[in-house]
Amino acid sequence: MAYFNQDEVFVIAEIGSNHEGDFERAKKLLRLASESGANAVKFQVYTGDTLVNRLESPTRHQHFKRFELTYEQYIELAEIAKELKTMFMASIWNREALEILNPYISIYKIGSGDLNAYEMIEATVRTGKPMIMSCGLATMADLEEVVQYIGSLDPSYIHDRKLCLLQCTVMYPIPDSDANLKSMILIKERTGLPVGFSDHTVGTYASEIAVSMGAQVIEKHFTDQREGRQFRDHKISLTREEMQELVHKFKKIKELQGTYDKRIMPSEIENECRISFRRAVYPRRDLRAGTLLTREDIISLRPNVGIDGKDYFKLLGKRLKADKKAYERMSWDDVE
Repeated sequence: MAYFNQDEVFVIAEIGSNHEGDFERAKKLLRLASESGANAVKFQVYTGDTLVNRLESPTRHQHFKRFELTYEQYIELAEIAKELKTMFMASIWNREALEILNPYISIYKIGSGDLNAYEMIEATVRTGKPMIMSCGLATMADLEEVVQYIGSLDPSYIHDRKLCLLQCTVMYPIPDSDANLKSMILIKERTGLPVGFSDHTVGTYASEIAVSMGAQVIEKHFTDQREGRQFRDHKISLTREEMQELVHKFKKIKELQGTYDKRIMPSEIENECRISFRRAVYPRRDLRAGTLLTREDIISLRPNVGIDGKDYFKLLGKRLKADKKAYERMSWDDVE
């Protein structure tokens, strides 16, 4: 079973914490994101107390406390998403939330910060549901280690390609030079898993390039507006109209990429281009029956009717059976 399709782009509108703890804004963002054309709308589910040590990092602890929503509110968001026929996704950062919200989630997201949180990774794997994992702050050795760990818990994540790895750089925003999109190619070669890009750049250019390079999943932060917002994630977020345009571009990119074969295309067939663009062999001048054909007697010209141009050398040394006028169509019945 293929969970991530090579012929389509799975687009995640990452609301994350852009609601800033305001449930009404969270619902508004969800509705806007559902209209954006994205395949899934994603939130970050956490509590300050289960994520950050209040003694070691009190400021960070308070930040996450301020942005908390209740589990009941996340369930309501999931139910709204279902009504809107939009997939509800989440990065879940504690076991209690995982157990409560599991019935509402089809695909889990593991953030870069939890790449070493084996406790949460193990709990997520036990759900058996597909996972998308961001790979910021990681070397290739780090990724291979965690992929091996996931495979040891449940080999289907590797064999059935239920795990997708996203190139990511953990800053908001990042300079273009830190996007490092080529690493997607290495990740795919070394793991054999689907790859994608969690885009922390400003704008959409990096995501477009990532898709052209083979990204099967794109995660892009989402907001209602960037103006007047102080929280850093808004800077790299797209609005509904911008996400709609990006989804349209992805479809155009996939259309332009085509398929993994080389064939004559329908428009070429419909317009008989193999005839009008290719050459056939014709007499250069009037020739009499019995002429032994040489380079001076024949020429390759468009259109390709009669004897194909690739057979030019096969005609040399052949003898004409009948008279042929200059540029008259030839067939193999004309020679012996």
